[in-house]
Amino acid sequence: MALVFSESTQRRVSATVKLYPERQAALLPVLHIAQREFGQLSPEVIDLVSRTLELPESHVYGVVTFYTMFHQEKHGRHELLVCTNVSCMLKGGYEILAHLERRLGIKAGQTTPDGMFTLIEEECLAACADAPMMICGDEYHLRLDAASVDRVIDRLRTLPAKEIA
Repeated sequence: MALVFSESTQRRVSATVKLYPERQAALLPVLHIAQREFGQLSPEVIDLVSRTLELPESHVYGVVTFYTMFHQEKHGRHELLVCTNVSCMLKGGYEILAHLERRLGIKAGQTTPDGMFTLIEEECLAACADAPMMICGDEYHLRLDAASVDRVIDRLRTLPAKEIA
């Protein structure tokens, strides 16, 4: 049996598709919606998005594999994206990444055993003037130090599942 969206997600996908002049233009937001519902963009989810938008599966797969924001494997409830590009590196980006690795007990690219956090080293997150920085969900955390990172982690651990940052 083919994978399907939940009823509420299908309504959201339909509303999203209507915002664009052609179905292909809705691909990125629909992939975000699909990833939020299923937690990953597995081959079955890619097939579902392909069928939903009437796009070639190879095109959908190409988009999924091009962008680092899309995941083909399960990630934690909270994704911590840490910038280590030049500006962040010069202001302590690698130290922030190392602090998170120690604090969470994982390396960049891994997920904590409890499924709470996935740590990702990113090339550039476009906040050079406020380095070092990290993104979690829709939140930018700027001018980081070990103490501010610890406050973010502590706050995220207390959020109920529906309030994922």
